[in-house]
Amino acid sequence: MSQLSLHFQQNQFCVLVEYLTSFNEKFSVKTSFAGYPSLMTFADRVHSDHDIAPLEASQHYPDTIDKVLHFAGKGRDIQDFEQFLQHAQAANIQNLLLLTGDKLKNHHDGQDESERTRYLESVNSIMAAKKYGGFTIGVAFNPFKYAEAERDAQYLKLHKKIKAGADFIITQLGYDITALKQSKNFLKHCHYTQKILACVMPLNLARAQFMLKNNVAGIVITPHMLKILADEKQTGQSERMYLRCALQILMCKHLGFAGVHLSACHKAEEQILLESYIEQYRHLALDELERLWNSLWQIKTGQEFIPKLAYFSRQPTSSQMIKYQQLHLMHDALFDSKLAKGVGKFIFKASFWENKPISKALLKTEFLSKHRVVGCESCGQCRLGDTLYICPETCPKGLANGPCGGTNLDRCEFGDRECIHSIKARLAKAVQQTQVLKDKLIPTVPLDRRGTSSWKNWYLATEAELY
Repeated sequence: MSQLSLHFQQNQFCVLVEYLTSFNEKFSVKTSFAGYPSLMTFADRVHSDHDIAPLEASQHYPDTIDKVLHFAGKGRDIQDFEQFLQHAQAANIQNLLLLTGDKLKNHHDGQDESERTRYLESVNSIMAAKKYGGFTIGVAFNPFKYAEAERDAQYLKLHKKIKAGADFIITQLGYDITALKQSKNFLKHCHYTQKILACVMPLNLARAQFMLKNNVAGIVITPHMLKILADEKQTGQSERMYLRCALQILMCKHLGFAGVHLSACHKAEEQILLESYIEQYRHLALDELERLWNSLWQIKTGQEFIPKLAYFSRQPTSSQMIKYQQLHLMHDALFDSKLAKGVGKFIFKASFWENKPISKALLKTEFLSKHRVVGCESCGQCRLGDTLYICPETCPKGLANGPCGGTNLDRCEFGDRECIHSIKARLAKAVQQTQVLKDKLIPTVPLDRRGTSSWKNWYLATEAELY
């Protein structure tokens, strides 16, 4: 059993200190942070697409130190992950944080001659890691969503991550304590036993401005927050960033979080300062901590951490509803019925489909019939019946099981469209199909399946292994 699992089992609040692998220096290792057990965690390609791999960086530190390795699926496939699992186990790594990952900086959309960048979904990597065995598996979750559909989509995917085998959860970085409370209440309401940790970071004006300028995915910085930070800098009170971080850590402990994931605090002098504030305010009760937190952030209405909303909730369009109903009827008749499966199997068992020109003609016919309607890209493993007939290939990351954490008020992280998973969540509620988005674990598409006919594969039941 890993030290992290032992801390969870014994209900010991712990601090995971994050290190970016873009740093060349070796850091001193803390096994205790302000009296709490402390572990190292290594981020995956946060600064650059070419950062040192977390597994390689972790090997600069003794095997006796328990570590958490991030694995981001950006630019990777299931075979890459299976190879990673082998190497991690050989290196005696027991704790993983599995992420889809933010947009690859060198992302290719496949519109030119370059191959489209693929993203391995966290749900699929969880299933693969669980099957491999021997790991304590963590997942990310972003509770800081303020449009109804994107919020619902996040929670629906969290259900899937837990069903797939997640052992613990780490939230996205955020400062809205109400949203953190809601995530904890969600686990309690659903009777989930997974431990949850909050991602925290000492926030100053420079960091906030950097995140806004670079559109760091999934992080909410409101104008009110920016003004507070600017005023503090002007009056020489920037050290309050560590006081606020200490308060947030202590509040999370009171709220029943299993620990925190501490980002951007890897230098010894920063850690000492943060620890001193934790020690100074450790004796305060939750309500006292919240009052001080609200005072520092000048909270008056409770809306200060919430971005300006053009809308909170809206209904699917009539065209989306009609399209769903028509495609649902068609799918039931042509693909799901016993008669259709029998006829399809009889047709596609014929040997002439192995003829290359005929196989190409079939693939072209399927593409032309589906591309303009649903955005088909000939994945070879059609998942429309599990995604309310909204093709996963129309997500820039190709995600089928739900959203990443990078949306902003229903807008895709890529900025050029509404997130298809918000559209799905909205539609699912209208047609009473949210259970599908909550329960159905959709396998990843193997690379050798792409560019083949999903019709033929469907009727001959050549389905991918479940992950």
